Amino acid sequence: TRKTERRHLTLRTRVKRLAGKTICFSELERMHDIAIGLLISTHEFGLVI
Repeated sequence: TRKTERRHLTLRTRVKRLAGKTICFSELERMHDIAIGLLISTHEFGLVI
């Protein structure tokens, strides 16, 4: 569990979108999903798109 929690903390600190305290986002939900997907693919697989 320690590795999983560390991974989540790393992702949250790198993406300000995940650290927001509000329930609304100014961006479209699709753009939010794309940004998170790009971060995860870069972080997990070393892929740069």
